[in-house]
Amino acid sequence: MNSVSSRHAVAFALFTVFLDMVGFGIIMPILPRLIEEVGHMDLAAASIIGGWMFVAFSLAQFVFSPLMGNLSDRYGRRPLLLLAIFGLGLDFLFCALAPDLTWLFVGRVLAGVCGSSYVIANAYIADVTPPEGRARAFGLMGAAFGVGFVLGPAIGGLLGEFGARVPFFVAAAISGINFLYGWFVLPETLTPDKRRDFEWRRANPFGALLIFRRYAGVLPLLGVLTVFFFASSVYPAVWAFWGIAKFGWSAAMVGLTLAAFGIVTAVFQGVLTGPAVARFGEWRVALIGLFAAVAAAAGYGLVTSLAGVLVLLMIHGPEGFVHPMLTALMSKAVPDDAQGELQGGISAVTNLAMLGGTLTFAQVFGRFMADDSSYRSPDVAFSLAAVLLVVTLGLFLAIVRRPAAEAREA
Repeated sequence: MNSVSSRHAVAFALFTVFLDMVGFGIIMPILPRLIEEVGHMDLAAASIIGGWMFVAFSLAQFVFSPLMGNLSDRYGRRPLLLLAIFGLGLDFLFCALAPDLTWLFVGRVLAGVCGSSYVIANAYIADVTPPEGRARAFGLMGAAFGVGFVLGPAIGGLLGEFGARVPFFVAAAISGINFLYGWFVLPETLTPDKRRDFEWRRANPFGALLIFRRYAGVLPLLGVLTVFFFASSVYPAVWAFWGIAKFGWSAAMVGLTLAAFGIVTAVFQGVLTGPAVARFGEWRVALIGLFAAVAAAAGYGLVTSLAGVLVLLMIHGPEGFVHPMLTALMSKAVPDDAQGELQGGISAVTNLAMLGGTLTFAQVFGRFMADDSSYRSPDVAFSLAAVLLVVTLGLFLAIVRRPAAEAREA
């Protein structure tokens, strides 16, 4: 692929993630109110239902992400990415028109089935970026994710003032725009000579996990990423509910706090990833991110004011290094014709981790906020997440130290 086509591919991948996150972020501030409205329930019960909805989404992604990744290794990235974008738009329409909770669950499942745009966008990046440049490229992907989160929740919080369903219609329109953009300008990045035959044993979620045993050094990093995603799923699970319960935030305020986090994430991942990797290397940058993750989660469990939350958002920023660094390290151990399979496998595992984590944290939040709870607090979920992130940090340190010890023995 020539340099012009490569730039188009990278630009589209970044734009896709950006628009998808705008669409996804739009709905986050108002989802608690929509669940309360449609399900006729209070906030504690709505948080548990919200957790189960995220489980439905993550389970669908776990099942279908490896399939989409492997299909993209066989038929190319373009058709699969367009399919994922189109399906996401349908999901938002389902949620906008939902008359009851069943329809909301159907919409979340559809979003999971077609929510593979990030997987295939990562494969796009791997197709056109040399191994030594992938950490920075994946950092830019994270920045696009963060910038989308700046606009999405802020817009969603403001639109939510006009009704809980309005943001879903806007998100559907954004997905439609992204689909049209891709239809007319999206190049194919996987040349025919790099494609491979489709195999069901690789495409099912458990068969896809074999890729992590096939290439040395990938499985330990996957273990770290799994525990990390389980712990960090506390944020999509309870952030909006926590802000409403602890501080009395409106949908607009929930959206603004998420937007502030998006700004911080965009700065760290888009501006600081490249210089940080050049100065410290991928391993140390990931370590910095994990220390920040522990400090942030523990802090949210103790903070007592909006000002404190804003300070913690700054401390939280380097956590955004973790995913792109670990993804870049794993991608270096995998050949070009298996990048889609790798990204599908990573997505399957991380979605399974988020499935379990979101369900766990939603249940914890709902239990400790219930009227009959002997100890009522909105903070327990964050305290549990901090403990799990300490475990993640320990696992990563063990991986880093093992090669160093082997080198000394040699």
